Amino acid sequence: MPRQLRLELSSQRAFSRDDFVVSDSNREALAILDLWPAWHGGCLALVGPEATGKTHLARAWAAQVCAVELDPASTDIAAARGGPMLMENADRADSETLFHLINMAAAAGGLLLTSRQRPRAWPASVPDLRSRLNALATAELGEPDDAVLEGVLRKLFRERSIRPADDVYPYLMRRIERSVPAARTVVERIDETAGAESREITRTLARQILESAGPPDAA
Repeated sequence: MPRQLRLELSSQRAFSRDDFVVSDSNREALAILDLWPAWHGGCLALVGPEATGKTHLARAWAAQVCAVELDPASTDIAAARGGPMLMENADRADSETLFHLINMAAAAGGLLLTSRQRPRAWPASVPDLRSRLNALATAELGEPDDAVLEGVLRKLFRERSIRPADDVYPYLMRRIERSVPAARTVVERIDETAGAESREITRTLARQILESAGPPDAA
């Protein structure tokens, strides 16, 4: 069967909640996130390792509640007044600025902070900030499990309007790094090679791509 024509894809990423793959690794964090606007003190820290979906969920939440996104490098809190707020990489924020934002959170309608580290590990040069961070409600995302990894692979292939053979998914899941960036990279390489060589996306092609990136994998 001839392969479908490749489509030019936009580099703009959409962060829809419907596109987020739910599994045991993130279900509890989602439940806590969805408690808004009833977060304790109006503030929540969404934490987890790289590429576990923090930005995806944070941007989806921000779009839902019309939150203003704050730059952790800025000390200007004027833009934060009057509505919900989002700050990614909050562990990089100025201590005094973060202290004031946390104090404003309940009145503003909510403050969502993201980081790879739990709040207790964030730097705090302002003494009163340390106690705030230690008491901060936290939702923690786990490393992608099989359900998330398969869902991400299927989504990435679907976005490119291509359908691999069914045995490609378990083959890739056993061999690639368990992260969204790794899944995105292998899907891009498979699609590029299949398009350039007019080949179907099969386990044989997947193995060729993985072996070209390092030592051969066992069958």
